[in-house]
Amino acid sequence: MFINTLSFRKITETPAIPYDLVGAIKALKKELNAVILAHYYQDPDIQDVADYIGDSLELSRRAASTNAEVIVFAGVHFMAETAKILNPDKLVLLPDLKAGCSLADSCPPDEFATFKAAHPGHLVISYINCSAEIKAMSDIICTSSNAVKIVNQIPEDRSIIFGPDRNLGRYVMQQTGREMVIWQGACIVHENFSEKKIVQLKIAHPQAKVLAHPECEPPVLHHADFIGSTSALLKYSHENSSQEFIVATEPGIIHQMQKQEPQKHFIPAPPINNCACNECPFMRLNTLEKLYLAMKNRTPELTLPEHLRIAALRPMQRMLEMS
Repeated sequence: MFINTLSFRKITETPAIPYDLVGAIKALKKELNAVILAHYYQDPDIQDVADYIGDSLELSRRAASTNAEVIVFAGVHFMAETAKILNPDKLVLLPDLKAGCSLADSCPPDEFATFKAAHPGHLVISYINCSAEIKAMSDIICTSSNAVKIVNQIPEDRSIIFGPDRNLGRYVMQQTGREMVIWQGACIVHENFSEKKIVQLKIAHPQAKVLAHPECEPPVLHHADFIGSTSALLKYSHENSSQEFIVATEPGIIHQMQKQEPQKHFIPAPPINNCACNECPFMRLNTLEKLYLAMKNRTPELTLPEHLRIAALRPMQRMLEMS
């Protein structure tokens, strides 16, 4: 029987990837004059190879101030868009262009435009977890780190639209005492934590502190000892004397918590179902292999039309000024 060995090789062979991926990535970083930015929700191996790890605000600042010629963003699509908005002349790479965001997807631009038009005269404050199109329709961008601070700077006689995250918006209203019109978007990870299972964990670990991101649903926040952005949760777990923590946010942050405090015990808050739903499926699309290939091939590249970039830049700059 005749076997077409050439076709067989094409089917079975895989692209050659260096065994020492970390070493190869470091070499490419030097060759490209690149900087690797990684969100706390990335896999630990990506966090460990990154130049800077942070939440959305910190990574925005790093993107705005970098002297690198290439920005490799190990995060999701809107984060790479933000880097491109701030760095139009730099090559911005995202290891997997399919790494989107359920929260950003919950706010379609055409629907948000209609929503905005129905509330004329309102100042639009948008959480950074949104598309470039939504940023372009906004007056100010915020993050979970600075949302309360920014809203507190708005004159009390000014009406506010807040989007796209309803839970963060609700939390900001409670903290500031301001009434806001809120777009009803949500994150599939943060809306899926089980209040019942968190209470069970508190019973099993009575000394544990519950840490929660403000994107979580109100019943979960009700049980939290501390509510804050990922960077604030990390700081609290480092500075607090408790030896146990129940962490209600994407569990990628636990890698940094454990590195800072190896003697402490960190418990990821469980989701409602028996699944890995407390892990962001979009963040986890990025892998060390994809990171290497993106740098080696200089693709996938994140690009934006210039008119959209400029429109989205203005509210980003206001955020950085007000922060």
